[in-house]
Amino acid sequence: MSANKNLPHVLVLPEDDANRQLALGFHLNVDPAKMRSVQVLRVAGGWTEVLKRFESDHVREMQNNPARFMVLLIDFDGKEDRLSQAKAVIPSHLTDRVFILGVLTEPEALRAKLGSYETIGMAMAKDCREDTNETWGHDLLRHNAGELDRLRKHVRPILFC
Repeated sequence: MSANKNLPHVLVLPEDDANRQLALGFHLNVDPAKMRSVQVLRVAGGWTEVLKRFESDHVREMQNNPARFMVLLIDFDGKEDRLSQAKAVIPSHLTDRVFILGVLTEPEALRAKLGSYETIGMAMAKDCREDTNETWGHDLLRHNAGELDRLRKHVRPILFC
C-alpha cells in the first residue's frame, strides 16, 4: 500500500528481505488509522545499494515533499563506522528527516535470539509507541539509540495515535 503523499509519511528502504520482513512486522503494529502513513519499499540489495537508491531516487523527492521522512534499514555487519559512512551521503538539509537503523550484525542473528522477523518488527513498533526499549535495548539493536531517539521525536506522531 502506498503512503498518502499529501500528509506526513514515512518510506522505509530495506537492504534485504530480512530487513523488509522486520519493517513489515513493524507496519503491522502501526495504528490502523495511520497505516497509509508508512510504506515499505522494494529491497535494495545491499547496504551500499540502499545509499545509492536513496541518493538517486529519493533525495530530490524529499526536497520536493517536506512531509516525507525516510528510514534506511541496513545491516551494520559488525562495522562500527557503518552509521557514519551512511550518514555521509545524506544532504545536510535532510538529516532531520532521514534515519539509519539496523541490526549490529545481521537480522538472522536477531531472529535466532528473538523469534520471527514479523514478531520482532511488531515488538519494535510497540517499543516506539510506548516509548520503551524492551526490544530496542537488545545487544544487537542498542547501537541505534541515537537514531531511535530522533525517530521517536519526529515519526511517532505520524504512525501512532
